[in-house]
Amino acid sequence: MIKVGVIFGGESVEHEVSIISAVQAMNKMDTEKYEIVPIYITKDGEWYTGDFLKEIETFQDMHLLKKYAKNVVLYKRHGSYILQSKGFFRSVVKEIDIAFPIVHGTNVEDGALQGYLKTIGIPFVGPDVCPAAIGQDKIFQKQIWGSEDLPIPRYTWFFDSEYEENPEEVIKKVEKIKYPVIVKPATLGSSVGISVAHKKEELIEAIEDAITYDNKILVEEVIENLVEVNVSVVGNHDSLDTSVIEQVLTGNDLLTYEDKYIGGTKKSSASKGMLSATRKIPADIGDKLTNEVKDVAIRAFKALNLSGDVRIDFLIDSKKKKVYINEVNTIPGSLAFYLWEPVGKDYTELLDELINVAVKDYKKRVNKTHSFDTNILSGFANGLKGSKGMKGAKEVKSLK
Repeated sequence: MIKVGVIFGGESVEHEVSIISAVQAMNKMDTEKYEIVPIYITKDGEWYTGDFLKEIETFQDMHLLKKYAKNVVLYKRHGSYILQSKGFFRSVVKEIDIAFPIVHGTNVEDGALQGYLKTIGIPFVGPDVCPAAIGQDKIFQKQIWGSEDLPIPRYTWFFDSEYEENPEEVIKKVEKIKYPVIVKPATLGSSVGISVAHKKEELIEAIEDAITYDNKILVEEVIENLVEVNVSVVGNHDSLDTSVIEQVLTGNDLLTYEDKYIGGTKKSSASKGMLSATRKIPADIGDKLTNEVKDVAIRAFKALNLSGDVRIDFLIDSKKKKVYINEVNTIPGSLAFYLWEPVGKDYTELLDELINVAVKDYKKRVNKTHSFDTNILSGFANGLKGSKGMKGAKEVKSLK
């Protein structure tokens, strides 16, 4: 049985959303194929494991969680991937064969976690380090997609320091786009820190809110006659497939955090993640636009060298029938499973496919050349006793 370490949580403003997505997934994995090992990362970066972390109720009392869960570290030992307890009396708590990050936002989805997993050598589900980093940065995405001639809205961007040093110059640059505009932190998701500005006063307020979350700020045009649609892409650059397209419905100027995860209702205190959003499946956009959205999604996926299960969001001007690619979510809320069910792929099958894609990616990666047998240090067998070593040591000493 394959031991799957499901990693979630982390130091991110989307911490709670990650918990929801991970618990949903763990309860849908095929337990005849996989042993599920929950790995929860707290907001202060501590790692915990324990079977009761599969239940959402566990996270209502963090004191009890930390008391009864095992505080662990993940590392490689003798070819195995070990979750070891911390403290004076250390012991192996669990072994895992593959990591399945179900994380959202800064410090976990942005390549940081993927870099650690790649460093220790464990196979993992989802994008590699570079695609993960790009996928978390809305500005990087637009720069790459623009170079590939994919349709993107007009935009500009700036650093928080540029605004703080010369706010009028930044505002002047933004106003070339013309109001209304959308202001976004570059590296956040779940609509956190995003605002629509219709005039200068609202723009200033939106920027000052956004820079509390990020040091890079994106400002882009508002698409008129807007229809928002999303599509999921699963696979890698060798083989991929697109889901049904959803049309997102909201009464706000943009899809908010509340639209996505709270659903604008007080009837239930338990969030269902992205299932809380109001949507129409399939989107009512006609065959021509449906095909165009799917074609652009495939090109965008390949341009970023993505892998796993992503959701790509689009903006459509319904009057001009023009499609714009908005952004990609490399590990979408609820893993966008609801977009695959209408085409006959249930959540359990989707999770199985994602693990299989990860294994294929891993096998291909380890078969590439990453190092050489030649040891360039072999000529320095005597350490600093070699002539070049002594010369370097003397140079260092002379600088003191």
